[in-house]
Amino acid sequence: MKIAGFIIFVVLLVIVAAMIRYVTRRKGTAGDGLDAAGIRPLLEKHVKFYQRLAEAQQQQFEQRVLDFLQRVSVTGVGVTVTELDRVLVGASAIIPIFAFPDWHYTNLREILLYPETFNTDFAQRGPDRDILGMVGNGPLQQVMMLSRQALEQGFANTTDKRNTAIHEFVHLIDKTDGDTDDIPEALLQHQYSIPWIQLIRRCIQEIRQNRSDIDVYGATNEAEFFAVVSEYFFERPELLREKHPELYAMLEKIFKNDIAGQR
Repeated sequence: MKIAGFIIFVVLLVIVAAMIRYVTRRKGTAGDGLDAAGIRPLLEKHVKFYQRLAEAQQQQFEQRVLDFLQRVSVTGVGVTVTELDRVLVGASAIIPIFAFPDWHYTNLREILLYPETFNTDFAQRGPDRDILGMVGNGPLQQVMMLSRQALEQGFANTTDKRNTAIHEFVHLIDKTDGDTDDIPEALLQHQYSIPWIQLIRRCIQEIRQNRSDIDVYGATNEAEFFAVVSEYFFERPELLREKHPELYAMLEKIFKNDIAGQR
């Protein structure tokens, strides 16, 4: 009986060890080799938001990117996920919530990274492949799909107003209260809700009348407008402040970040 008990004990240890390896591999904590020293050169080279930060803030940003990557898996679909991919995904997640040190994406567990665009059936070949990124619903709750091409382009092109990954993470922030409705209740103080809605409607009308430099996709609905102008805010803050000072001021209140005023 003692021998049998010992064997059972060893088998249980092996099973537990295997489960731990599986979980950590899914969460991206085993074998990826990422640490602050490793991601710093990638952030310095590719992420303008990080470049603007003071040294102490950069260290905070690095740690929060690492923490995010420990909590959320990044899985390639027909593509091998690189360290740069993971760092850019992590940076996209932290940029909009950097002013909120205790924020975690409780509504996200995995990011599926596709090589290029895909369609609503997630096919990578064939017609109607015009999706760059999306937040899953139904069976794909807590999953985000991203095009790696769009992810990289969002950080490589610093002269446009677009960043697909930031766009999708803003949708997740908006969805935290249960609805994707353009009012990020977790971030926006109640007294600003009505002025924010009024401003959105006025800006959408300007887009539809071809009197705005905001991407026309922002006129799709209020939720898309919020995500589109958030891209603009983080990608070209000085230009947004110049062209749309009232909109910039409201987004500064929402994200608690005066990016255009940083060094």
